Amino acid sequence: MRSKFSLVVIAFAALAFAQSAMNNESVIKMAKAGLSDDVIVGSINGQPGSYKTSTDDLIALKTAGVSDKVIGAMISKSSGGAPAVAGAPAMAGAGPVNEVGVYYKKGDAWTDLNPEVVNFKTGGVLKSIGTAGIVKGDINGHLNGEHSPNALKTPIEILIYTPEGTAPTEYQLIRLHAQKDSREFRTMTGGVLHSSGGATRDSVPFEHKKIAARTYQIILPADLGPGEYGILPPSGGDATGSSGRIGKLYSFHILE
Repeated sequence: MRSKFSLVVIAFAALAFAQSAMNNESVIKMAKAGLSDDVIVGSINGQPGSYKTSTDDLIALKTAGVSDKVIGAMISKSSGGAPAVAGAPAMAGAGPVNEVGVYYKKGDAWTDLNPEVVNFKTGGVLKSIGTAGIVKGDINGHLNGEHSPNALKTPIEILIYTPEGTAPTEYQLIRLHAQKDSREFRTMTGGVLHSSGGATRDSVPFEHKKIAARTYQIILPADLGPGEYGILPPSGGDATGSSGRIGKLYSFHILE
């Protein structure tokens, strides 16, 4: 009897652990079951989990009916757990950070600049350019909240660690316009070719300096000034920039 009881206890413990380790699929199941955003967010914050937050993954979550609030919690959970990385001088083949993302200098260490969920809608006619099937056109971005949760003081140092095969010129520095309980911007899909003078709308031209493989220091304009800004990564798998798609923006608020 004791042996059977022990097996039951072990099996129950294993099942409980499996249920507590959350992922994208478990969040979708909770949303479809009608659980409130507060309950789902509480589970994300309170339980171990591994979440995929690429552009395609965010689109799949949105299509499945997961709210922006829940998606934001997933993004924060997946990117906020990484420890700060000491800002040691770059060595040949190595750099101060080693995971794809955007970082800012905090003291002597590089810290994750946690992204926010951004909703996109296109404006105007999209046109294909070049031979690589790049799609370019006006796109409007909307973020919830009047201010970014990332408040930074000048001087500000920012690093970008790019995916394999991605150039820093495919990222955009965006100036956001604060509205009541939200922030908005208008730019272009397909990235910005700064060398060709392609910066438009709310995209702010910037310079960059390579400090290691796939690692670039972003040199912010001296006259940037206080306000709401963000680093917009390439659109990834959603090359059409279709109305209603979502993505992420590495936002920050420059304090006066």
